[in-house]
Amino acid sequence: MSTLDAPTAPWQGEARTPLNPDTAFNGFICAHVLHALERLGAFTALENDGSLDILELCTRDNLDPTVVTALVRGAESFGYLHTGDGRVRATPLAKDLRRALGFFTWGVGGYHDVFANAAALARGDRSFGVDLYRDEAMIALGSAQADTALMRHILDEQIAGLDFSTLVDLGAGVSERVSRLVKARPGSRGIGVDISKAATELAADTVERHGLTGTVEPVCADVLDILFNGHHVDGADEADVVMSFMFLHDLLVDPARRDQVVPRLRAAFPNAHTFLLGDTTVRPAGTAPTLPIFSSGFELAHALMGVPIYTREAYEQLFAQGGLRLRRTVPFGAPHTYLFVLETP
Repeated sequence: MSTLDAPTAPWQGEARTPLNPDTAFNGFICAHVLHALERLGAFTALENDGSLDILELCTRDNLDPTVVTALVRGAESFGYLHTGDGRVRATPLAKDLRRALGFFTWGVGGYHDVFANAAALARGDRSFGVDLYRDEAMIALGSAQADTALMRHILDEQIAGLDFSTLVDLGAGVSERVSRLVKARPGSRGIGVDISKAATELAADTVERHGLTGTVEPVCADVLDILFNGHHVDGADEADVVMSFMFLHDLLVDPARRDQVVPRLRAAFPNAHTFLLGDTTVRPAGTAPTLPIFSSGFELAHALMGVPIYTREAYEQLFAQGGLRLRRTVPFGAPHTYLFVLETP
């Protein structure tokens, strides 16, 4: 078993604590400004064209120029844009932002209502999953953006050395990842499992776009039903490699059957020789003087939803108890996120 060194600087971050009120408030506004400009396509236009004209952008996309101008001025005051020559240009900081935009989509777009109602959750006036929800579409988009910018190349490196004929992705969304990997491995097939009916329907379009109809099969199913309620997925017995990303903690919510999740995974896919399981972990205890992006949001969001999250060591112990051998633990792009490469005995 081996653990590759985590990238120290990105995982320690550059946000110095304690955050004074000025920094905290302006950071809140800045995050919303950056998310809005990303949703309006401003950063994509800057990346593609080098600069943009606000009126041209507003005319092309039927946007309110007053609102867009205010957002651009806000981003300029925060150091991300420059408008000195009449056109909007990205600063070096904005170029660094491109790799991190998925976190803003995830946090501002996906969890805005959850964070805003933290006090109501504490009082019991609101209940997550009953009258308070996250934006699943924004979370899926943010996760996809982070995957492309930070994680995809790491997964490709790890899977390149694996032999497989059938690849299964649990929590596959629209099956983009499993389709991409199967397409790169001629002769293989894939199964993408997701609980969302809408995502599974969109996955059929993904598969067709990749020319893999009949080769990659999107399946609408709850993974917990597969593990605990006897739901059988056609082709599961032929799976060589099973993967899941940013999803494992959701399978471990029920403490009564937490220790059974890994053994049930093995039983559901009895011929799989490798499991690739990626997840974000709790930051190590300590009093670091700086904070990284994402970690504090991930920890708070899951606490507000009542979903436990785990340390790297707790995951590794859970895998060992469930009968999987840890081949290596690989830092996986986002701060305190790991890809656990596991094999059956």
